[in-house]
Amino acid sequence: MLSGYMTLSTRATAVALGVLAVAGSGCFEQDMANEGRLKPLEASEFFEDGMTARQPVEGTVARGQLFNDDHLYRGMVDGALAETFPFEVTADVLERGRERYEIFCTPCHDQIGTGNGIVVQRGFRRPSSFHVDALRAAPAGHFYDVMTNGFGTMPSYAAQVPVEDRWAIVAYIRALQLAQNATDADLGPQDLEQLGERR
Repeated sequence: MLSGYMTLSTRATAVALGVLAVAGSGCFEQDMANEGRLKPLEASEFFEDGMTARQPVEGTVARGQLFNDDHLYRGMVDGALAETFPFEVTADVLERGRERYEIFCTPCHDQIGTGNGIVVQRGFRRPSSFHVDALRAAPAGHFYDVMTNGFGTMPSYAAQVPVEDRWAIVAYIRALQLAQNATDADLGPQDLEQLGERR
């Protein structure tokens, strides 16, 4: 009985070793472990121009790079700065805008958008307040365009702030403008009640 068990174990071991040998030799026979490759910009005799780096086929667009929505990506509608947002502004969008605003905008524009941020207090040129009439009347696309392309001494933030976050910041700027210039007529009944308790 014991000798039969040993024989079965030995056979199983032999079969397992055989399978591994076949599988392992297959990879090395195809030389997959040491596959030849060309380095970027290395000379090549295969292509007529002698370059390994190839240009994309004309008319192709890389995945995720089709920026054909002018409203979303450029802040424009029919060639003019957009008055509206390219997506619905929700409480989550405003919260995201507040977070991004506090990270990227407060150093110059301060917490409420008056243009008296910490870098201004240390000698940097003061930006315009978001609460002046010209900027309160400016279309939403103006703020998006300024964040994307820069304006005056403000650099472009396109590399640091993704497209959707730039729009979220615009929504938060609009909320700041409304909050700093609101009247009782802009408030709902519950807000008026809370305000009455504080007065």
